[in-house]
Amino acid sequence: MFNAFQKLKDSLSRTKDNILGKISQVVLRRRIDDDLLEEIEEILIEADVGVPATMRLIESVKKRARERKLSEGSEVVALLKEEIAAILSQSQASGSTDSSGPIVWLIVGVNGVGKTTTIGKLATLFAAEGKKTMIAACDTFRAAAIEQIAIWAERSNVEMVRSQSGSDPAAVAFDAAKAAKARGVDILLVDTAGRLHTKANLMEELKKIRRVVNKAVPDALVFSKLIIDGSTGQNALSQVKVFTEAVGCDGIIVTKLDGTAKGGVMIAVSEELGVPVEFIGLGEGIDDLQRFDPDKFAEALFA
Repeated sequence: MFNAFQKLKDSLSRTKDNILGKISQVVLRRRIDDDLLEEIEEILIEADVGVPATMRLIESVKKRARERKLSEGSEVVALLKEEIAAILSQSQASGSTDSSGPIVWLIVGVNGVGKTTTIGKLATLFAAEGKKTMIAACDTFRAAAIEQIAIWAERSNVEMVRSQSGSDPAAVAFDAAKAAKARGVDILLVDTAGRLHTKANLMEELKKIRRVVNKAVPDALVFSKLIIDGSTGQNALSQVKVFTEAVGCDGIIVTKLDGTAKGGVMIAVSEELGVPVEFIGLGEGIDDLQRFDPDKFAEALFA
């Protein structure tokens, strides 16, 4: 557990410098007043925390400082930490996972976010937890994607349903859903082609995949999990909105947090869209995918 938290702290170092580092400089030997809060507001917005979340944070700091009779600028940091943890906690997943059929995760996201690798890491994690896991290789447009996910499936010792490159992705998803039901699979991870969120026809294909999975196994629980690249900043918000309109968005996996100063976007997503962050990617290693813990995230950000 210590190693996991240390990894989290190390991975958030750039985001931490971008938020806590700058705030720590401006609060030094200052009183809490409108000028100080305005400077902190600018830092948060520039760190991709987003305007709505930033406004909430500033108003909360004002209110709590009054209630607790705080006046020193340095005391703002603890207040921000509390409220950021609260924002990140408000949208945590709590839906039922009871199902007579398999639980199906449609893994979606734009090109280059690390989707195929993340699916491999999820398969490894779930298999290690004793869940019978299967992968559906529905990214049939890119031959390398099928081969890549096949390596992960073999490494994780999980079953995989695939077809030839260029096959109909929805047909592969249908066959995989049927196979998952017949073989008593607990979790089916459906890899989909990376697609630009501005391409309407490709979004329609995602809708088709979801429809055929529901048709193949009506008693399955089907969730859409969106992978976003933590380094994309505010652009991630538009991705969440578009994918939610197309196939829904039941949870988010944020990758590449170890290489960016824009981790503040997670606060923006939680505040503006109310979609739970479920996993975070902190590196290339097989163990660098962690379940998201809002309190630990805030702790690491302000450590």
